[in-house]
Amino acid sequence: MRPGISNGAPVGRDPADTPPVDRVPTGRAPADRSPDALTDRSLSIAVTVDVVLLTLRSGQLCVLVTQRNSPPFQDDWALPGGFVRVDEDLDSSARRQLAEETGVAASGHLEQLRTYGRPDRDPRARVVSVAYLALLPNLPPPPGADRDGPTARWWPVEDLGSADGPVLAFDHPTIVADGVERARSKLEYTPLAAAFCEEPFTLAELRRVYEAAWGAPLDPPNFRRKVLSAPGFVVPVGARAAPRGGGRPAELYRRGSATALHPPLLRRSV
Repeated sequence: MRPGISNGAPVGRDPADTPPVDRVPTGRAPADRSPDALTDRSLSIAVTVDVVLLTLRSGQLCVLVTQRNSPPFQDDWALPGGFVRVDEDLDSSARRQLAEETGVAASGHLEQLRTYGRPDRDPRARVVSVAYLALLPNLPPPPGADRDGPTARWWPVEDLGSADGPVLAFDHPTIVADGVERARSKLEYTPLAAAFCEEPFTLAELRRVYEAAWGAPLDPPNFRRKVLSAPGFVVPVGARAAPRGGGRPAELYRRGSATALHPPLLRRSV
């Protein structure tokens, strides 16, 4: 290095020998990396799971919530969930909590949504939540709940945040919003919407699933063209629906074998 030019390293020392800022040259591990941290209560963090379970009911996208019967946020509504036991993995905990609190057994696919770890998200302790998402058809009304939720019910997503909607505890409004957006995106790239239609179905019935999930009306001719251009999405059964009014009976379809939509049904283009 030429004289007079300094990069902050001590004079006479090769800059390559300068330890990075996060290195500890004393030979001692940082406090949060030391084995002692495992017994340091000031560093203890509890882990919970919360489940965003979505379905369509009466033409509306709905989320399952339970009413809390104890502090904090007593009488407010919350997503099904709770603390992870030391002897269970996250997926098992999510399914257990959902069944115990609501009586709903999510036998289908549960996927991890996000991890939420704002320090003040739970007034009781430092709690990190791993959120799960499921969008499933044909889910019945929840039969009840146990200690954490004496009442469980489906709430229309569009009612959340309104004067008539539930007050959600913790940071669950954010978790629900993230889950709804993920679910809406899944309908763009997967044939999941067809699972909400009783076979055989018309394209109008399929379109109403998208309209309910996306919360916006779609152009019928454009929707039809997009659906039929995605190979394996739907398959005609060779029959038509019963006549209604004076129009031509609609063609009937069943679910195809596709697992992904190519091209996708993007919301902005339908």
